[in-house]
Amino acid sequence: MMYQKPMLKEGSLKDQVIVVTGGGSGLGKAMSTYFLELGAHVVITSRNFEKLERAKIELEQKTGGKVLPVQCDVRNYAEVEAVLAATLKEFGKVDGLLNNAAGNFISPTERLSANAFDTVIDIVLKGSKNCTLAFGKHWIDYKQPKSTILNIVTTYAWTGSAYVVPSATAKAGVLAMTRSLAVEWAKYGIRTNAIAPGPFPTEGAWDRLLPGDLKDKFDMKNKVPVGRVGEHQELANLAAYLMSDFSAYINGEVITIDGGEWLKGAGEFNMLEDVPKEMWDMLEAMIRSKKK
Repeated sequence: MMYQKPMLKEGSLKDQVIVVTGGGSGLGKAMSTYFLELGAHVVITSRNFEKLERAKIELEQKTGGKVLPVQCDVRNYAEVEAVLAATLKEFGKVDGLLNNAAGNFISPTERLSANAFDTVIDIVLKGSKNCTLAFGKHWIDYKQPKSTILNIVTTYAWTGSAYVVPSATAKAGVLAMTRSLAVEWAKYGIRTNAIAPGPFPTEGAWDRLLPGDLKDKFDMKNKVPVGRVGEHQELANLAAYLMSDFSAYINGEVITIDGGEWLKGAGEFNMLEDVPKEMWDMLEAMIRSKKK
């Protein structure tokens, strides 16, 4: 399958320095892997430094690239500034920021404590703001000719979604920040874009969101018109493209990669897909008889 293979030519990110929050696992790790394969140096952050160290070894052995792990809680601005400082000390520059760190709960909203709601808002929205502000100020102050911010959002950032209200609220804020800064900071050479992924299963995140046998009861591929969930390489291909100079004219855009999932959920009569052919034959016959 072509979509399971790397898309860009070798060296497309050569010598770029990219910081990936939440880069030690899941989709962040998949995107970091491809950045490295394309010649970038990657800084991965997480609150769990042991996980980062394991990821560093694995990524470097797999790609031959250079990985800098830096422990960071993106909710803390001082820790974000420390990531920036460590990146500059190690590599002398930074070219791209991927705001990927996230948190989520699937729960009726009335069951959530105020603290649980705040936790998601703080990681997703405040964390993305902290990183964007710290790195953006640096690029502006030092008059870096070009740089890129890429935010991971979700399709329910614009539709909303029940049972993940804190996440929907936070991601909507990140999307608004993406589009706003794309206009305001373009004059500084900073491009700001976002990706809205559909179902891309990862062991850690999906086990937390859908524990036990819930993953089987709520088979996500049944919601996707193309009949499958996403492959990690597909998302990595898109992220690398948006980080690269090939996308130099793309700014302020959110690109959906979900196999049509959100459109299927948005249509008022999309549930009619479950109507069997025999019933459509009966309905057509009834309509024809009424016309006569």
